[in-house]
Amino acid sequence: MYSEHYPVMLEETVFGLDLKDNGVYFDGTLGFGGHTGEILKRTTGAKVVATDLDLVAIRNADKLKKLYPDRFFPVHDNFKNFASIAGSLGIESFDGILLDLGVSSVQLDVRERGFSYLGKDEPLDMRFNTESGFSAQDIVNEYTKEQLAKIIADYGEERFANAIANNIAERRKTEKIVTCGQLVDIIVASIPKKFQQNGHPAKKTFQALRIETNGELAGLDKAIKDMVAALKKGGRMAVITFHSLEDRIVKNVFKDLNTDCVCDKSLPICVCGRKKIVELINKKPITASEKELEENSRSKSAKLRIVEKVI
Repeated sequence: MYSEHYPVMLEETVFGLDLKDNGVYFDGTLGFGGHTGEILKRTTGAKVVATDLDLVAIRNADKLKKLYPDRFFPVHDNFKNFASIAGSLGIESFDGILLDLGVSSVQLDVRERGFSYLGKDEPLDMRFNTESGFSAQDIVNEYTKEQLAKIIADYGEERFANAIANNIAERRKTEKIVTCGQLVDIIVASIPKKFQQNGHPAKKTFQALRIETNGELAGLDKAIKDMVAALKKGGRMAVITFHSLEDRIVKNVFKDLNTDCVCDKSLPICVCGRKKIVELINKKPITASEKELEENSRSKSAKLRIVEKVI
């Protein structure tokens, strides 16, 4: 059903979290449980709260729950609800927090989930949370031409966003767009052939629709700040991103939290009293090793950033 699963940058991430026995950790993107399982395996007594919007991931977590019944706590929720999740469990602070953002094998490998531009007659869906009533079909069939163009341009960074949006609007006048294959045909017809040489022509548009369907970028900056605020002094947060939009948000939030005094340099003393909250463990993002790239092509675009709470 699924291809072999590889947790992205497993060693780099687990090492970067500086694991502690009896520590408390939060994994905001459980997936197949690769990172969470390794944290539990490599520590004695450490507890992990792990969330995921995908019910498949939560159900798949039963194996880990049986192995670590008193240490592993899977929650079907959005990691952006971090504060309320921690509060409901009575946890005030964490030793480490991990986010492995983006689409996972749970979604990609099941064509019926409608995430893949390689699909044909599969329904255009793209929902992380299958209990949600809003899907990619609603976007392509109900958003205005202008809204579609903006989403595809902003979230997909697609230069032919206007042409794709125009052709979607024309096609849906005669038929509802309900399958991945229908949308791929429209996208391919919208992009000049000479610009279809580097990767699949539908990749960027599918990324854009997936981000919009699941609200992936909305509130990400606040969620990261909430999580850092809940770290113990010396605790670490690791975030893995898979495209420039996510990485830019993470980079900017970490940079802001790493900033001391912001007073006008002409002032003789600091009057703002601002102190940096985190130290950057890696100033440049960590990327996958050559060995991992050979074994798992999905790690190609991954970037890992790690910070440590200092106050």
